[in-house]
Amino acid sequence: MPPHSIGSGTISFGLVSIPVKLYTAASSGSVAFNLLHAACGSRIRQQTFCPTCNAVVERTALVRGYEFAKDQYVRVTDEELKSLEGEASRTIDIAEFVPLESVDPIYFEKTYYLGPDKGGEKAYRLLAEAMDKHARVALATFVMRGKESLVLVRAAQGGLMLHTMYFADEVRDFGEIDQGASAKIKEGELELAHQLIEGLSGEAFQPERYADEYRQRVLDLVNQKVEGKEVTALGPAVQRAQVIDLMEALKESLAKRVAAAAASPGDEKKPLAKAKRSEPPAAPAKKAQARTR
Repeated sequence: MPPHSIGSGTISFGLVSIPVKLYTAASSGSVAFNLLHAACGSRIRQQTFCPTCNAVVERTALVRGYEFAKDQYVRVTDEELKSLEGEASRTIDIAEFVPLESVDPIYFEKTYYLGPDKGGEKAYRLLAEAMDKHARVALATFVMRGKESLVLVRAAQGGLMLHTMYFADEVRDFGEIDQGASAKIKEGELELAHQLIEGLSGEAFQPERYADEYRQRVLDLVNQKVEGKEVTALGPAVQRAQVIDLMEALKESLAKRVAAAAASPGDEKKPLAKAKRSEPPAAPAKKAQARTR
């Protein structure tokens, strides 16, 4: 099934305008469950309830309220919010080009693919290749769903990607978190840690080496239940012992890593978390699959 565009826009910088289409780049693969009534197995329906009136409230009777003090709300209408939305513009207005390494990943929110719209193929290719050659990404503003967003456009995989970003005041200050500054590093610990990191290092990130084993175990459990098989619960997870001697823990970790590498030198190329799949069911029951949200 070909990808479906979720919207369109225009990249603008200087006097250049490039018509583009937006495509969803990724979606969660989490397993989704419905809530059922244990007594009859029927799917429940959620209702909005007012504890003051002791009554179920229909959606048409709901209004928005902002809590400005404890249990005190100011009402805001949809019309008032609509009047505050950004100008209905599809322009991705580039403000500046910066090196990608200067942008902390903490600011990234969601990712979209950008493809050229009709008539924008040449300008799209020109921008993608120029940004790739100069190793620069573009910071821009873009009105999405009525809200002005900060976005980053970068050249990747032969095309352009768009990342929506958090504004500076939306990112919490890391300085408020205890970072263990009072801890003292013993002599030799840093060197052992360095050796361990070197032993676990790879040339590049290979996403295909990782898989969601928990999701697969959940799907296997569901399929076994659909097939009517008996399900055996796993034993309690083994609790890790608290690390008392950091130096000894580093030495032991390094020794195990060296021994494992010597015993099976080809393992580093194998998937680190390859999901196990259950056998196909004998009955023509439909297998459970993870649903994206």
